[in-house]
Amino acid sequence: MAEIEGRSGCEQIGDFLYSKAGEFYLRGSQMAENSALLVSVAAFRAALEERTRERVPLDWAATQMGLGAALERLGERESGTARLEEAVAVYPEALEEQTREWVPLDWAMTQNNLGLALARLGERENGTARLEEAVAAYRAALEERTRERVPLDWAMTQNNLGFALARLGERESGTQRLNEAVAAFRAALQEYTRERVPLEWARTQNNLGTALSTRGQRESGTAGLEEAVAAYRAALKEYTRERVPLQRAQAQNNLGNALRKVGERERSIERVNEAVAAFRAALEEMTRERVPIGLGDDAEQSRQCALNAW
Repeated sequence: MAEIEGRSGCEQIGDFLYSKAGEFYLRGSQMAENSALLVSVAAFRAALEERTRERVPLDWAATQMGLGAALERLGERESGTARLEEAVAVYPEALEEQTREWVPLDWAMTQNNLGLALARLGERENGTARLEEAVAAYRAALEERTRERVPLDWAMTQNNLGFALARLGERESGTQRLNEAVAAFRAALQEYTRERVPLEWARTQNNLGTALSTRGQRESGTAGLEEAVAAYRAALKEYTRERVPLQRAQAQNNLGNALRKVGERERSIERVNEAVAAFRAALEEMTRERVPIGLGDDAEQSRQCALNAW
């Protein structure tokens, strides 16, 4: 393809391959095409043969980061951890050239991406070591991704940090990590406003709801769980069925779980009925044909729990 377009020499061919790798990465990410992500990985690796560290160190590092992102996205969608392990190995190589002193924002972006891969690994592994590493990577990124400098990138990393802290909180006793997660999500919402980025606002509200719900289950009373209910309901204002049906269904399922817990503690049939309605709404999109394993099962099991509560 490069030859057809008249490209020649290491620089032109390397730039061409890098550009094509990026195009296939976007296609694979946005259209959920794993085949496009596989092409992206191959193209990034081919680009590294032209964009060598000795010749163009920053271009080499940028290509390594792109390769890591493609591997991480593939790893999210595949079983096992091989792709995620590759991504975790690639990012530190990029950081050898993308130093904080030389390119601070690129360094921060790669730290953020490293955190993503580590968090995904941590979800699939026992223990908390990978999740702790993810938290450290996000906190490093926030040293340069400040709210004043890059507010939306700061909010993104705060949301990612909250996600990793919430996962840690689920595995640990007490509420310290969950408190930190709630604080991170609320920080993100200062810039991830509904008016500015409605879907990111909704996603962060949903994440906040999950952290609040987990914390609320460890506390007495229902105040924390009611906060979770409010966060999920906020998310559903932008998570419409027309725009993001599966995300809406997941938020409905989460809402149902929080309402069920409130109903159990208050011995309120009204709350349990609300939970049943939320689970039924989730099942409109979480169909057996669409998601035969996972989300649909979660919604059905949760609905049965609510129906059996009394």
